[in-house]
Amino acid sequence: MYKIYINGTPLLLSAFPEDGFQPDSNPRHMATRYTGNPRSVLSYMDLLEKNARFDQVTLYAKDAEQLFRDFCSQFNVIPAAGGLVFNDKGEALLIFRRGSWDLPKGKIDPGESPEEAAVREVQEETGLKQVSLHELIATTYHTYRHKKDGRVLKPTYWYRMSAPEQALTPQAEEDIEQAVWQPIGAFLNQKGLTVYPNIVDVLRQAR
Repeated sequence: MYKIYINGTPLLLSAFPEDGFQPDSNPRHMATRYTGNPRSVLSYMDLLEKNARFDQVTLYAKDAEQLFRDFCSQFNVIPAAGGLVFNDKGEALLIFRRGSWDLPKGKIDPGESPEEAAVREVQEETGLKQVSLHELIATTYHTYRHKKDGRVLKPTYWYRMSAPEQALTPQAEEDIEQAVWQPIGAFLNQKGLTVYPNIVDVLRQAR
């Protein structure tokens, strides 16, 4: 199954209609069969971009991998990579950028591996000098529109990292206002947080 965030709302691409779908308990969830026409996926993107009628949509097909390939074919795919860094106390490094809490990440440069990009972005955006790379935590997906690139699908590869205590320097050029260490549980339990849903997914998977 693939979860793709469109304007903050998840579109699930699955082989099973019941994935994330409980119509009796939540009428704001919708499940529908894929027609096999790649361009038809754009109608679901339009649906989730233009109104808040549904909290979640599941698009299903017998071959979920082909469905995902068809979905990707309708977008300019721009991969990115980032890191969830833990210190010696088990606290996670979070950044505050453009009004939302986030994790350090950025586009993968030509000739660069996702792992290399993840470490570079963490160092550039937080000022960390000593970072150790560990396993892949998750791959998240979200879409957006861009004047130059059109419809964009951004897969982001998230890696677990560790770092000793050291000075943090938020990258002002990337509009990062804060870089702080916080326990994941305490962070997620705070009321009124503004945080992207895909970031919440990464934090929960890493706990």
